Amino acid sequence: MQNAKPVLVVGATGFLGNEICRQLIASNKNVRALVRSSSDPSKVKMLREMGVETVTGDIKVPSSLSDAFDGVAAVISTASSTLSRQDGDSIESVDRLGQLNIVDAASKAFVEKFVFISFLESAESFPLQDAKREVEQRLVDSNMNYTILRPTFFMEVWLGPHLGFDPANHKATIYGHGVNKISWISIKDVASFAVQSLGNPAAVNSVIDIGGPQALSPLEVVKLFEKETGQSFELQYIPEEALRTQKDVSPDPLQQSFSALMLNYAAGAPIPMERVLGQFPIELTSVLDYSHQFQEHQEVQA
Repeated sequence: MQNAKPVLVVGATGFLGNEICRQLIASNKNVRALVRSSSDPSKVKMLREMGVETVTGDIKVPSSLSDAFDGVAAVISTASSTLSRQDGDSIESVDRLGQLNIVDAASKAFVEKFVFISFLESAESFPLQDAKREVEQRLVDSNMNYTILRPTFFMEVWLGPHLGFDPANHKATIYGHGVNKISWISIKDVASFAVQSLGNPAAVNSVIDIGGPQALSPLEVVKLFEKETGQSFELQYIPEEALRTQKDVSPDPLQQSFSALMLNYAAGAPIPMERVLGQFPIELTSVLDYSHQFQEHQEVQA
């Protein structure tokens, strides 16, 4: 184990990156994480206590990356500026240029495998999608064995209070009419796909759309949570016209991107998973499972 080439995780202090590290360690992989000197010390400590080797570098600074890539067998990159950011972080500096720096550094270091976490392709044009697609193309054009994972909406994010879904207070924000189905996916399951992609022949030079086990509309999700909690929800609807206006007039690339993602939410994102699950033996988390976990957490907190 000590002599095995490490898997480098970029974005390891985030929710998804941390879970990927946990699953890699559980599968007896030698794991290295790229962390910044400004990373949250408690998160870095958690990685080290898990058994992860940490190396300091910043994807915005190519010259800082050489130590992290030394002797690496594979890279899994989840880094993004969308959910957490520090000074100087933006879609341009992190999601586009930073990720391009990672692909180039991996290629120069003769990394054998690169797994990139992207997201489902959209008919909308917006900065985050433009950045992801440019990185994807750089990967496809590289000399590496690549896997591009395109998950749909993370239930822990889009069915959480930061984006208006607040079961603890029996409230939910609905983007659009809320009737189109989405294959909500758990962060844990996206991590499992990333880890399994390292050695799965079906993942070689592949772009794979991934979702959860069942497509439910946002209103169906609300009814499920109402049944689970025994409480009716207060709903706030944000019309697609308002989201479109917000996307078109906002000068902020991040706001433009979230407005576009909300339009995608309104349009629905069902993903048939039968074929993919035939290649990746993963027991997917359902929204019902997620609602049970939420209710159990509430009961523990009470």
